[in-house]
Amino acid sequence: MREPRCLILLAILAAGLHAQWLNFPTPGTPRTRDGKPNLSAPAPRIGGKPDLSGVWMHEITTVAEVKRLFGDFLDDAIKVSVPGMEIGTQHKYGFNILIDFKPGESPLRPAAASLMSRRGENDNPAAVCSDIAGIPLAGLLSEPIKIVQAPRLTVILYEVDNLRRQIYTDGRTLPKEFDYPAYLGYSVGHWERDVFIVETAGFNDKTSLDLMGHPHSEKLRITERFHRRDFGHLDVEMTFDDPQMYSKPFTLKIPHDLLADSDIFESFCNENEKDSVHLGKQ
Repeated sequence: MREPRCLILLAILAAGLHAQWLNFPTPGTPRTRDGKPNLSAPAPRIGGKPDLSGVWMHEITTVAEVKRLFGDFLDDAIKVSVPGMEIGTQHKYGFNILIDFKPGESPLRPAAASLMSRRGENDNPAAVCSDIAGIPLAGLLSEPIKIVQAPRLTVILYEVDNLRRQIYTDGRTLPKEFDYPAYLGYSVGHWERDVFIVETAGFNDKTSLDLMGHPHSEKLRITERFHRRDFGHLDVEMTFDDPQMYSKPFTLKIPHDLLADSDIFESFCNENEKDSVHLGKQ
């Protein structure tokens, strides 16, 4: 495990602190008799399809489970966690996207493992705020995401570093070649009954899939399936296909809960960064 990088990135990403709008009930939210959001109510619909709009938070992996999976090296991170970024507020796949594979069954190719090791050796702890959280990492940390659904375009806003994705639903298809590979790629979507299918390609190779540093190439292609099964619950399935780095595609299933009556906030690492002066001395 690339322990130093993992801890450094947690410190970097801790510069953005999750907050919520206070005391502002979201219009249109179904309520129980005591005024609380009714998360088991039917999913809202727009144009005959489920409306995915809302602020969503992935299921979290508890502190005990993180320690069981990743070892006691996280003790120091737990002790110095910034409020809002404590260990136990992330998803296990944010630490290691391949954590579910048994030893000897990982699809990581030897060349990818070598690249991952070299990058770990060359990490510069003082280069705070230089790392960009790509997909899926930006949506697996301690901050929520916000989905805004419109007839011809769906947007995913990440609280992490103000990242955003545009998913075109106007009938276009992904091109076979991309002139300008992007950090978050290019996305198109379509509906299959009540499931929103998103295909993303055109990535550059400058981001990692997780905090551990699992790499990807420009050949990466991600297929996502979003299903809002009721008002307060969103099932997300992500399939990663990168034949250059991985011997076979692999799939993650990540349930999300609606954060009713809340919102995401802006986050600028460089404007609130206080770690580099300390990390540079290590």
